[in-house]
Amino acid sequence: MTSSVTRTEAGPDPMAGDMIGSGVEGGVGDQVRAWWQRVRGGDMGALPAIGGLVVLTILFATLSPYFLTERNFANLLNQAAPLVMLGMALVFVLLLGEIDLSAGVTGGVGMAVFVVLATQFQIAWPLALLLGFGVGFATGALIGFFVARVGIPSFVVTLGLFLGYQGLALLIIGDGGLYRVQVPELIALQNGNLPVWGGWVMLAVILAVSAATSFWDRMRRTQAGVPNRPLSLVWIKLGVIAVIGGAFVYMLNQNRGSALHEVAGVPIIVPIVLVILWIGTFALDRTKFGRYIYAIGGNAEAARRSGVKVRWVKWWAFVICSMLAVVSALFSVARVGTVDATVGRDIVLSGVAAAVVGGVSLFGGRGRLMHAAIGALVIAVITNGLGLLSLPAGINLLVTGGVLILAATVDALSRLRSGGARI
Repeated sequence: MTSSVTRTEAGPDPMAGDMIGSGVEGGVGDQVRAWWQRVRGGDMGALPAIGGLVVLTILFATLSPYFLTERNFANLLNQAAPLVMLGMALVFVLLLGEIDLSAGVTGGVGMAVFVVLATQFQIAWPLALLLGFGVGFATGALIGFFVARVGIPSFVVTLGLFLGYQGLALLIIGDGGLYRVQVPELIALQNGNLPVWGGWVMLAVILAVSAATSFWDRMRRTQAGVPNRPLSLVWIKLGVIAVIGGAFVYMLNQNRGSALHEVAGVPIIVPIVLVILWIGTFALDRTKFGRYIYAIGGNAEAARRSGVKVRWVKWWAFVICSMLAVVSALFSVARVGTVDATVGRDIVLSGVAAAVVGGVSLFGGRGRLMHAAIGALVIAVITNGLGLLSLPAGINLLVTGGVLILAATVDALSRLRSGGARI
């Protein structure tokens, strides 16, 4: 197996004993030195995005007394949720070296189908929502067919759908039409909160799942005869999750309402996003399907010669992307409470920007769902912070565009440092 394949960010592989985290490097100090070597070699992952997030948080906290308040923090999480979901959706196709410019409007059409069926045709909302997700499945299957089977570049196919689906949304909703979402369960996704005790239960579940996953990985490595990382790293990771997660839950459990109406608790959207993030990460890191995605993004021809069904993997990647795009649109609709023909029209480029800012490579083969989530938080912090400072919307676009160009430059330079060729 060549180094270009073994250095993907997929899960444990008995054939990849020289990967960081395999245990070959020795103790904690050796692990840290090996990680630093990877960073110096250009594989920085989400490190620039994390650094940017810290700097932006300090900057806006200094400039605005409202930025680090409980109310704004909860609002920031709700505001970022649609972008986080869309960024994670796009990771599945970006890892292949493809792109989906229609993801945003696909979600918009899915929501248009849902609201029209539920409102005009009085179809039960769960069935109407399921049919809306059916739009996402059908769209992803259509894109996958043209890209994987016919061989049309994904940029062309998805650009055509980006334009065509805007017209389809107008036909479904009607020019200038607007529908209210009258489903309390869906509205609560972005406007409800867990009880105070629910946040602590959520944190306990996160710790339990993280511990179970870590020890399961160790058991698999032991059975495969592959050395494990030091056990102390597992406890360090769990400790970090406990401290940071505990601080967030404590902050969100503070009253951020008025004297007459108390509002406290972790927003309901947070555990939903975390569950989807964990499922997607598990699929990419610990299943053959995820390994195949990384392998195709690294070298599609080599993957095909190795027996990977490249067409089917691409087909399913586009299906997953479109389905998660509908979830993103659902989050957006739940936040505003209405559906019109413009839903999803402007968010797709921000979704691509979130993935790239977070460290997902536009060239394929490198990146994780968590990277896209961090990148989305960076963009959300920029939007939120500049809004608190009452700066014009044009400044927001300029700053976001500059951050995206900087992230793409870092990605290109990191590939050169890691052995890529300049064309």
